[in-house]
Amino acid sequence: MTLTEEQRQKLNRAQEILGYRFETEQLLLSAITHPSATEGKSVKYSYERLEFLGDSILGAIVASTAFHRFHDLDEGGLTRIKVALVSGASLSDVADGLGFADVIVFGSSETGTGKRGLHSALENVYEAVVAALYLDGGIDVAAAFVTRTLIPRMSAAMAREPENPKSALQEKLQEDGITPTYKLVETQGPPHDRTFVAQVFAGSKGLARGQGRTKKEAESQAAKSTLASLGDFFGFGGDNAEKAAAKAAVKAAKAEKAAEKAAARAEEKARKRNERTAAKQKKQG
Repeated sequence: MTLTEEQRQKLNRAQEILGYRFETEQLLLSAITHPSATEGKSVKYSYERLEFLGDSILGAIVASTAFHRFHDLDEGGLTRIKVALVSGASLSDVADGLGFADVIVFGSSETGTGKRGLHSALENVYEAVVAALYLDGGIDVAAAFVTRTLIPRMSAAMAREPENPKSALQEKLQEDGITPTYKLVETQGPPHDRTFVAQVFAGSKGLARGQGRTKKEAESQAAKSTLASLGDFFGFGGDNAEKAAAKAAVKAAKAEKAAEKAAARAEEKARKRNERTAAKQKKQG
């Protein structure tokens, strides 16, 4: 296997991060290679196929760990823990913390883009690395990596997180008569590797943003972040400044809604008053 200087450097760095030396280095190289760097080559040379396998292996490891750790949780609670832990936001955050952003091999088409699809790429690389470890060293090696890097985030509190953050946020805001809306504010990355950024609004007041590989996931992440800031999403605290800002925005939206209702009532009163005046004048005439 003939490698470029960049590939060799990033391959070595990736193995340092993992603390594992690959017998078949091509597996790891594929796991850290963005599809933009393999144009015209077989799909096996990028992370695309490996992430498919890694997703299933990762899910099994997380599910098994949650099952054996939390004996009193039912299927719903265990599912919520798994979903929260293997979400795109969770995996990309872990991968970024490990330093994976520095080892991804990008193609020339990404040059000058600021790696706009980095959020998505980090998630994909994490899953692909799990698959590469599994294929090279077996399930114990893959499980050791996941246990070291991802499992520390696992908590029983995740079982109380809403399965549908958008519905949970709507319920919360509608207590004050506010219906949240979502707007796509940014699209990052090339067509084959999009990352979407959505923002949730309470009235005209912008709340949190979220990223995802689909618009739906981005909106869900935005709702999740808003709930976290409002202090109503267990497992994700948010700092005091974020909470204060979110609550202030919701309070402003509530005031805005109240003002709209007051204006509507005033307009209705004026309309009825004018109708009575017109009817009285007609009768007198």
